Amino acid sequence: MRILGINAVFHDPAAALVIDGRVVAAAEEERSSRRKHGKRPVPFSAWEQPEQAARWCLEQGGIDVTELDAVGYSYDPSLVDHGGDGLDPAWEELRTTFARRAPNFLASALPGLDPEIVRFVRHHVAHAASTGLAAPFGDSAVLVADGRGENISYLAGEYRDGKLVEWATQLLPHSLGLLYEDLTEHLGFARSSDEYKVMALASYGRPRFEPEFRELVYATGDGGFRTEPVDWEAFAPRRTGGFEQSHADLAATVQKRLEDVLLELARGLHEQTGQKRLTLAGGTALNCVANSRLYREGPFDEIWVQPASGDSGTALGAALHLAAEAGEPIEPMPGADLGRGWTDGELRGWLDRAGVRYERPDDVAETVAEALADNQIVAWFQGRAEFGPRALGHRSLLAHPGYQENLERLNDVKGREQFRPVAPMVLAERAAGIFGGGPLPSPYMLFVHHVAPEWADRIPAVTHVDGTARIQTVDAAEKPLLARMLGAFAERTGIPVVVNTSLNTAGRPMVDDPRDALECFGSSPIDLLAIGPYVVRRAR
Repeated sequence: MRILGINAVFHDPAAALVIDGRVVAAAEEERSSRRKHGKRPVPFSAWEQPEQAARWCLEQGGIDVTELDAVGYSYDPSLVDHGGDGLDPAWEELRTTFARRAPNFLASALPGLDPEIVRFVRHHVAHAASTGLAAPFGDSAVLVADGRGENISYLAGEYRDGKLVEWATQLLPHSLGLLYEDLTEHLGFARSSDEYKVMALASYGRPRFEPEFRELVYATGDGGFRTEPVDWEAFAPRRTGGFEQSHADLAATVQKRLEDVLLELARGLHEQTGQKRLTLAGGTALNCVANSRLYREGPFDEIWVQPASGDSGTALGAALHLAAEAGEPIEPMPGADLGRGWTDGELRGWLDRAGVRYERPDDVAETVAEALADNQIVAWFQGRAEFGPRALGHRSLLAHPGYQENLERLNDVKGREQFRPVAPMVLAERAAGIFGGGPLPSPYMLFVHHVAPEWADRIPAVTHVDGTARIQTVDAAEKPLLARMLGAFAERTGIPVVVNTSLNTAGRPMVDDPRDALECFGSSPIDLLAIGPYVVRRAR
């Protein structure tokens, strides 16, 4: 079967194509539209159909829209109870009206599509399928937590022989994701997109409001939880300017309560299912600090997290769910590099049209390693783009980890707050000697690890204030060019670690195509652009 998955109802519109149970392509619309999270500058999200992403997925699969057997849409409007969940009924009416019309909207966006083949897939079921069916192993327990779906915010269950068995759900308005969104907004960040900033800020505080929050956020012992209304001003003033210590302490408190509740839910799920493996998805699964506590203190032997755990991943999950429902054997997700890519000839054409001076070195990996050892900042544009929010060595900014000032330098390049950390990529075979307290390998940058004391001073740029780092391990068999670059850097410096952060600037989606890469390079203090086998150097 040829199945297209679509997410288009909350944020992060995306498309994914699954053919005969195999993931062929997946892309987020923001990478083509250049509107981060698919949001227009209006008071509310404009729910875009992922037209460009869907067309590219079909092109990548070599099929026409008329050849699709099904389209999975990751939201079921029939399940929404307007006003019954304590949320704004007018807002929900607008959202569900849009969703009901999605088949016709899609048919307009993709001429030739039969709206009769569009099928609604429950939002949390799509999340569950994106991880439970895509994981590199068979049966598993599955835990999904986010802001909200149709009328729930949480699903726990297990996959057995490709079929989902649901054990527990949590009705709205109780929501761990919405709790974190409310805090994010109170701290002066953008809700539904800046939660990772709160996670970073939490490292600078201590959970001194925990006694009060135990009464506000707690597991109920029956597979669910409660999030009572919070008077945020009672703990810290709404941030309109700089940060106070109370802001960091409030972030630390909510972060710890989130972790504690997830840990209790995971233990109950383990008792219910007896599974040894846990798969995670939903926006909350992008909280790598919480994931790491689940790994260290939870009852499961293995944890796998969908790299596109946010709403974009539900496009993939909707397609996989319909494939499994039809009896298709599902292949594990091959990696996160499911987006657009260009041939060497196409890249050369872009460089020629841009009129920039470029060269083709004998080995771009060696050239980049030399530049990094010289403390230059490198834009790295290689292979197919990542699906999900993490730069994983395809659309990355790279730097030397041995200089503390490179953290500030990169945050200046990207226009980010200075309290935010940058992450390390490390050769997989060297990771255990440098990083501990988390699962290895860790290819998707979804866990935090403790930095060994003897290494903290050697890689200060990637060691966070709490002594941790959100690592990406690089396996030479899976990413030979990236591994060769890391090896060449290690030969020059003795450090098998390189700073890796996303190739973009503040408020912009991650770079996706060659034009984006050239624009970012031209407008930012980046020393070298490595684009395919070519390099462009900043004039000095």
